[in-house]
Amino acid sequence: MSAPSSLEDVVVSTSRPKPANDTRTKKQPPYAVIVENDDHHTFLYVIEALMKVCGHAPEKGFLLAQQIHTQGKAVVWSGTLELAELKRDQLRGFGPDQYAPKPVTFPLGVIIEPLP
Repeated sequence: MSAPSSLEDVVVSTSRPKPANDTRTKKQPPYAVIVENDDHHTFLYVIEALMKVCGHAPEKGFLLAQQIHTQGKAVVWSGTLELAELKRDQLRGFGPDQYAPKPVTFPLGVIIEPLP
């Protein structure tokens, strides 16, 4: 009598099937919010804007304002693209510089760039 099934009929799987959808979340690349120097906005205005929009302490705001003034620009905040766009728009829309001797009604120069 022969066996009901032979070894040739046995199927062995050595790999795990791939899931239909990869549900892992991908991290978004970080973006930098950069404030550019100009000769019109005052240090007090820039420091106040950085404190209110980016949440910096007065000391950090002063150091960043100094870096903007001496180096021409500084990264003042980094994070996701959506939040970087929001911070950029908030800094640009911070309002007129009340501390300037002559009215300064145009916005700060603010750009966003992807970080490496």
